[in-house]
Amino acid sequence: MRQVDVVGAVIQNEAGEVLCARRASDKAQGGLWEFPGGKIEPGEQPAESLRREICEELGCEIAVGERVAETTYRYPHAVVRLVTFRARLVRGQPTPREHAELRWLPVADLGRLSWAPADLPTVARLQAEAGVRAGR
Repeated sequence: MRQVDVVGAVIQNEAGEVLCARRASDKAQGGLWEFPGGKIEPGEQPAESLRREICEELGCEIAVGERVAETTYRYPHAVVRLVTFRARLVRGQPTPREHAELRWLPVADLGRLSWAPADLPTVARLQAEAGVRAGR
């Protein structure tokens, strides 16, 4: 089974809310929520890939910060290795070009969404850092 290396951005606004992106229904994992990002192209560094993907998918620019989580998840079509990074907006406002919906949520509310399985460890890490109890 092929492995796909992807990156995701944990973008937070001034209020500390996290940008969540719902996948389009015609895509793999359609309708589930994710941290925006995408595939790392050959020869790209993860941060470089994340800046490119956010520009393409959301039409804005970010500065990439520290790594949040890394997970590997076996989907029916591929094994996905996802690395998420903290990021902040430096130019523009996110606009859904490829996603069905964008939503800013407080960290405590992230668990209310139906996340793609590979994104769940990042949700758990963010909530643990914020002192949010599981199941809330």
